[in-house]
Amino acid sequence: MRRHPFREVPPTDGLPLRFADLLPGPGDLAGTLAAQLGTPAMLLTCSGTAAFMVALRTLSERDPRRREVVVPAYTCPLVAIAVHALGLRLRLCDTRAGHFDMDEAALSSVCNEQTLAVVPTHLAGLVADVDAANRIAGRVGAWVIEDAAQALGALDHGHSVGLRGDIGFFSLAAGKGLSIYEGGLLVSRDATLRDAMRRTHEAMLPYDRRWESRRSLELLGLAALYRPVGLTVAYGMPLKRRLRRGDTVAAVGDDFPARIPMHQVGTWRQGVGARAAARWPGFLAERRARAARRIDRLRRIGGLDVLQPREDSEGSWPFLLLRFPDAARCNAVLGDLWCAGVGVSRLFVHALTDYAYLADRVPRVPTPHARSFAQCTATLSNSAWLDDATFECVVQAMERALTTGETPGTSPCAPR
Repeated sequence: MRRHPFREVPPTDGLPLRFADLLPGPGDLAGTLAAQLGTPAMLLTCSGTAAFMVALRTLSERDPRRREVVVPAYTCPLVAIAVHALGLRLRLCDTRAGHFDMDEAALSSVCNEQTLAVVPTHLAGLVADVDAANRIAGRVGAWVIEDAAQALGALDHGHSVGLRGDIGFFSLAAGKGLSIYEGGLLVSRDATLRDAMRRTHEAMLPYDRRWESRRSLELLGLAALYRPVGLTVAYGMPLKRRLRRGDTVAAVGDDFPARIPMHQVGTWRQGVGARAAARWPGFLAERRARAARRIDRLRRIGGLDVLQPREDSEGSWPFLLLRFPDAARCNAVLGDLWCAGVGVSRLFVHALTDYAYLADRVPRVPTPHARSFAQCTATLSNSAWLDDATFECVVQAMERALTTGETPGTSPCAPR
């Protein structure tokens, strides 16, 4: 597909900031979102990863004998980095075939009296199977932490995700929907856990002027460049360079440093987020309606599986998660579209076991379903900047790949 030289659709659908959002002034971001989502009081952290670490540290202090954290084998590498940074042990659970959810039989086999927490993960704004995690964790006395980093606004049985387990956390990072460039939220139905996490947060996250100054500048950059023209420079050009040298891990942004920044969020960024949050419910409603229309069209492509919400759940749809019949046809689509500026990308390049730089933090165990899922999935932006005509061109390119059996290499940016 021919690429428009000065227009880049973001891979995820984020809420653009306005000038008025950036004006100085107080704002209660955590309180505003808790009221919108109908949750108990939420705790604001400097990132979703920091929120996860606060949750894990809180639970490990309640039961120091338990040292293992069970996560899906297909998830963000930051999860493995966070577990390792706290001195805990990672246990991988293979996913069920063709999905990101943990396989229930596999989950039963990896949970035991050493399990501190099980982490069901809501990916692509879709709700994971928390009930299975609750059942199996309950048998061994472990807690359940819902990773809702990609699912702000998703509903599980009519309520916000993050409330069916013991603890839930969200991300406010760039591209996650509502963003203060980097931020996170922690929630729990249990008032005792909420109080304990607040104390842990105070101990783990000091105020750091340098980090907050850096994040403030990055937020200004996000406000200025999160537009189709600005994203050409900030996202599209680096993406093409990385893909041309064959570095798909860097292209997706899966190459994270070992050190997780831990600091408090400053007053100005909280105010920016709170003012933007006033537009979040309307933005989310438009995103859901747009996803429904696009899914209806994509489901007409033979051989393409568009992942759908579980029963009694509603997705938040920052992007659409697409599964192809095999890795070759997935790569054919990526080779044609990844560099075309039309919002096609990957979620995670590998299952956790296949990231070379995580070798010292991830156990080398067989996870065939997670590996296959990573190899056969791509994502499509749900941004309004992906107009209907361009969306139809994307659909037709996918149809050609699935019906003609094109092989990778149709573009200089084809993944290797």
